[in-house]
Amino acid sequence: MAGTGAAARAGILLRDADAIERAGRITLVAFDKTGTLTEGKPRLAALHPAPGFARAEALAIAAALQAGSEHPLARAVLHEAGAVSPAKDFRALPGRGVEGVVGGQRYALGSSRLLLEAGGGRGALADAAAAGEAAGQSLSWLIEGNEARALFLFEDAPRTGAAAAVAGLAALGVKPAMISGDQRAAALAVASPLGITDVAAEVLPDGKAARIAAWQEAGEAVAMVGDGVNDAPALAKADLGIAMGTGTDIAIQSAGVTLLRGDPALVPAALEITRLTLRKIRQNLFWAFGYNLLGVPLAALGLLSPPIAGAAMAASSVSVLTNALLLSRWRPRS
Repeated sequence: MAGTGAAARAGILLRDADAIERAGRITLVAFDKTGTLTEGKPRLAALHPAPGFARAEALAIAAALQAGSEHPLARAVLHEAGAVSPAKDFRALPGRGVEGVVGGQRYALGSSRLLLEAGGGRGALADAAAAGEAAGQSLSWLIEGNEARALFLFEDAPRTGAAAAVAGLAALGVKPAMISGDQRAAALAVASPLGITDVAAEVLPDGKAARIAAWQEAGEAVAMVGDGVNDAPALAKADLGIAMGTGTDIAIQSAGVTLLRGDPALVPAALEITRLTLRKIRQNLFWAFGYNLLGVPLAALGLLSPPIAGAAMAASSVSVLTNALLLSRWRPRS
């Protein structure tokens, strides 16, 4: 109770005692990129239409395909385009993008993986795509048939607490890692400045849980930090799921720990308070058993009077409670 109370005051919600035990064993923390290590509020940095295709037309089609979507990239497109009519015969392509009919033509909007699956190439947009990848931008393609009609480039700023999160994990001896469905160049642009070298990029939603399983098979106790619907399977598969409080309801429900402020710097703080709580539990067990191991034999030999035995029992309870309540002084490291 003292440990969960101290955590709650810092903005860390520990679901139950099982979550505390599992958190105390974590050796690797895997972060999702978008909305966890980044703000999750990407902006449209550039739009490159293919020759013969107007910029305004490409933006309108993309917005129609994204109408009603809560995906961060969709919000960025809709912010630029304004109000539009939604596409007909809409279909989501998990981990790759969306498709639908706009103006009587079927279009798809999604990742480079989707472009490859359509059998298309980058064509005249290859140089713009290479420049975007070099800058660490996220790429999204507007595709008609198997041809790239436009290239959208997005930027997302890192969260202010991301560097503190990685530094805090290092201080605890815990390895940081990243899982992202984004292109590898965009994932590395966020991970490298933070000092994260273990990066799994271009991972489909079901592949995130598989990557967690691979780390577990390698002997790691893994915590997964995420905020989106696509992160829910990985949060459930991990030894400990940590959800950002600013994320989706399903991510929060799948996790054993919720960071109420959505600050990644609270991740090492959560692991620290659970370790301290488990340490207090062990200390209290030692003292509780110690009093009895010493007192029972003395009482059996007639060397311990009832008043002294009662005082010893009271001292045992007071020492255990006082030791536990010391946790209320804990605060996350700055």
